[in-house]
Amino acid sequence: MLTTESSSHYDHLEEMTVRQLLEGINNEDKTVPLAVEKALPQIEALVTEIVARMKQGGRLFYIGAGTSGRLGILDASECPPTYGVPFGLVVGLIAGGDTAIRKAVENAEDNAEQAWKDLQEYEINELDSLVGIAASGTTPYVIGGVKTARERGILTGCVVCNAGSPLAAAVEYPVEAVVGPEFVTGSTRMKSGTAQKLILNMISTSTMIQLGRVKGNRMVDMQLSNYKLVNRAIQMVMAELDTTREKAEDLLARHGSVRKAVEAGNNP
Repeated sequence: MLTTESSSHYDHLEEMTVRQLLEGINNEDKTVPLAVEKALPQIEALVTEIVARMKQGGRLFYIGAGTSGRLGILDASECPPTYGVPFGLVVGLIAGGDTAIRKAVENAEDNAEQAWKDLQEYEINELDSLVGIAASGTTPYVIGGVKTARERGILTGCVVCNAGSPLAAAVEYPVEAVVGPEFVTGSTRMKSGTAQKLILNMISTSTMIQLGRVKGNRMVDMQLSNYKLVNRAIQMVMAELDTTREKAEDLLARHGSVRKAVEAGNNP
């Protein structure tokens, strides 16, 4: 079985030119979407269950270590500004805590009990969903967290890049995007990280759409937190209502979101 730790067919990387290195990395990266495509049925099953619980008031949690943990935090942190949901609806946790976002915390990922302790601070419950992220599928922090959560009746899934991993065996809804050996052996921030980012995008985006946070293909509930987003919102309202910029600006100023501005414009 090929794993992320197996040696790739590239060798003597230090002897390659810059162009050869770039072409090699790019050639490996091209294989990632195909690996994700094979996992679509698994992703569909996981998202379907997450949506059902979130419609009942549940939350979505990600746990991971290193790159995997950072990607979960990134995905969670982008949901409030993009979809206007409350902070805390999607939560990302990393082994070692917030310090580990910028700097590795030694041995944090080896503590199999810590993830559940971290999750308890959020009073995680049976309506919530927990997705463990680990390229190898062997991280004790993540495995311990999902095992305890599953015992407590919480929906569990995972995103891994090896087939047949202990993490996949521990959850109800595993997602396995088998990307094969990395260009730099064992450097799972590369193809594995890219696959995880793509899958997390799919999970959160499709979930938010299913929760009604998108109209057409527009982010009608996004937070208007800077000039770029305000201008984008104005353009959306103008297009939806076939109205002037001045009218769109006025509606947004009075109602605070694209959704509410359009509703008000359609029902003066």
